Amino acid sequence: MRARSGFSLAELVIVVAIVSILAAMALPRLPYEALGRKRGEVSAAQMAARLRLTRQLAITNAATNRTGFRLEMIGGAPYKAYRIVNADTADVVVSDTIDEKVLCTGTSVMTFNSLGALVEGQAQLTFSAEGQTATLSVVGATGAVIYE
Repeated sequence: MRARSGFSLAELVIVVAIVSILAAMALPRLPYEALGRKRGEVSAAQMAARLRLTRQLAITNAATNRTGFRLEMIGGAPYKAYRIVNADTADVVVSDTIDEKVLCTGTSVMTFNSLGALVEGQAQLTFSAEGQTATLSVVGATGAVIYE
């Protein structure tokens, strides 16, 4: 007769219980404040993607839309939301909120023309959360979005 190899259900339950107890003891020691500081960086990265989308929409639709697309920050600084608008038709393409624990300040409207350049000079947005700051700059002539 051949011996069976493997673990019994009781052994597995005991191991899972020990791992659970160790995890419960370690969880309060995790650096949650570090996660909070990353909020600003995450919000800035998301906004960089939205600015690039706005620019891309302006370039892609250049044949039918000479006015371009704009990203509008909603409300007064610190901003809590934004929207991407077709500048020709005033249709809202995308609308979203900014994390409530992040302070967002800077340029309130950024309009990209059919060549992908900003209509009015340069633009900048600053995102702050729990002592950390991230900055987005848009180069006026090219529309390039720079994340710092």
